[in-house]
Amino acid sequence: MPTAVAAPFRFFSLQVVRTRRLGPSLARVTFAGPDLRAFASNGLDQSLSLFLPHPGQSEPRVPVELGDDWWAAWRELPDDVRAVMRSYTLRAQRGDPDEIDIDFVLHGMEPGAATPAGPASRWANGAAPGDRVLLLGPAVEDNRAIRFRPPQDTDLVVVWADETAVPAASAILEALPAGTRARAWLEVEHADDIQDLVTAADVEIDWLVRVDGSPMAVDAVRAAQLPPGERPYVWIAGESGQVRELRRHLVRERGIDRGRVTFVGYWRRGMTEEQLREQPE
Repeated sequence: MPTAVAAPFRFFSLQVVRTRRLGPSLARVTFAGPDLRAFASNGLDQSLSLFLPHPGQSEPRVPVELGDDWWAAWRELPDDVRAVMRSYTLRAQRGDPDEIDIDFVLHGMEPGAATPAGPASRWANGAAPGDRVLLLGPAVEDNRAIRFRPPQDTDLVVVWADETAVPAASAILEALPAGTRARAWLEVEHADDIQDLVTAADVEIDWLVRVDGSPMAVDAVRAAQLPPGERPYVWIAGESGQVRELRRHLVRERGIDRGRVTFVGYWRRGMTEEQLREQPE
């Protein structure tokens, strides 16, 4: 499997070493491989591109040469051959042995699901040790795929995430240092998807459970009183429409400086990742 560098990122050939179900809608897959010696990231919401095989393939199919023009060559492969590419965030990285964790949302895998599962959910649901993938990830610690960058004078961290961004939000909250004040809303599908997070920071977390009728996104944040802070920093990520609404509320209604708000649309309701990639910049 080729692992050519696409600086400051490169391709990593990895294998599944274990899996763990976190809840009805969430699964954690742990990957390892010699390539991870070159994996470098100091970000808490590090974005990654994961290439997965189609059913019946032993490994993801990508162009033989992964140079600077790999994207065009990958797009030219037939749809039923070309590796499935999906965007994820790094949940955890460990050394000795070198491993990384990626958490998957299993959309459509529950019985009676209204929307059929996509290829990444199906792959993650059946992932087993030895399964091979290709990862496009960072070869340098500080890279443009890291978005969580609070200013040094931040005196309050505000976080909102739906289940697609909960892995990144969890990594952020767990890493906040003692003495940091933070307020977070984490939205999941089922109560059993709620996770225990351990942090040294002074964090108040509200888990919003969709099937239990919890207030969602803007309604939950609008109804809350934020801790006092003259220089807050906001990180919000998840479905694009809700992210836009939250940013509008926080900037226009709360009066937070838009330059201190990081907002990332991980997905868009009613659209696949392939359709999103076809959208004009």
